[in-house]
Amino acid sequence: MFITLETDYAVRIVSELSEAYRSDKDARVLGAAVIAERTNVTLRFSLKILRKLVAAGIVRSYKGAHGGYELTRDPAEITLRDVVEAIEGTYYFSRCLSPDSECSRGEISSCRYRRAFGEISEAVREKLGEYTFADNG
Repeated sequence: MFITLETDYAVRIVSELSEAYRSDKDARVLGAAVIAERTNVTLRFSLKILRKLVAAGIVRSYKGAHGGYELTRDPAEITLRDVVEAIEGTYYFSRCLSPDSECSRGEISSCRYRRAFGEISEAVREKLGEYTFADNG
């Protein structure tokens, strides 16, 4: 099981913006083409990911000739969980844990796997929350 390619690319993009954040304050805003080139993600896919990161409040966008993208807060305040869930939604080990899921095994409360899947999901979410983009050095 792997995270999606889109999530992998989102981590690369936020990592690149984290590097810019740590540099000169005037260099924190990066154009989409620069981000795409530095992360080896196509411009079109970068823009799609950046829209999701903006919607999640992780990235801010600026329009115009000097426009681009920058982080909304310090990289130490942005976790892997923030980025993964901005792209994928809340992490669940199994679809059966999703609020809109209908379990094929009948009553959810009687499922012997649901508790285990829930504990695994929470452990992964907690672990993802322990790593920030200040840690990527």
